[in-house]
Amino acid sequence: MSAADIIPPKIYYIRHGETAWSITGQHTGVTNIPLTAEGESAARALGRRLEGVAFTRVMVSPRQRARRTCELAGFGATAEVDADLAESDYGDYEGRLSADIEKERPGWSLFRDGCPNGDSPAQIADRADRLIRGLVTMQGNVALFSHGHFGAALAARWLELPVLEGRRFPLAPCSISILGFAAHHPVDRVLDLWNAVGRFQAG
Repeated sequence: MSAADIIPPKIYYIRHGETAWSITGQHTGVTNIPLTAEGESAARALGRRLEGVAFTRVMVSPRQRARRTCELAGFGATAEVDADLAESDYGDYEGRLSADIEKERPGWSLFRDGCPNGDSPAQIADRADRLIRGLVTMQGNVALFSHGHFGAALAARWLELPVLEGRRFPLAPCSISILGFAAHHPVDRVLDLWNAVGRFQAG
């Protein structure tokens, strides 16, 4: 097979469903919080939204909320758990609101400052880069069930931007995003879709 015959992968990035803390905005890293009833319903709907997409691989974060979303969407039987898809470790800021943190640290940004006793931006960037190095060697459609802030950081690094620019890529619960390659210059990584909720045209 020549290089011209190799089709670059298309990476479907799926954020987990709603939890009690995603409603309130509390930072949820290592805490294994379950989905809400609405989150479970939306996760089931993901399976219908992704009908028609044949995935060569399905990968999922080890956290309960992502694994449950993957299962309810109908992909649990084939999913591979990958620790690199876990959410950022918020350390001392676990369970806290950004507004409360900013009262103590005016101007604080997760993507610039990280969290005490948690992940630094450099650590998140390194993990995203390691994941990307594996993803670009794959072929076909690949599904990643993961989290909001890590997904934002992954988007920045996919576009070869500083991890700080992850602040510009918010993700809603049960959103679908696609990381891909430019049609006529397939060495260039692009975002084909970002933060799609509700109706979604697969393909």
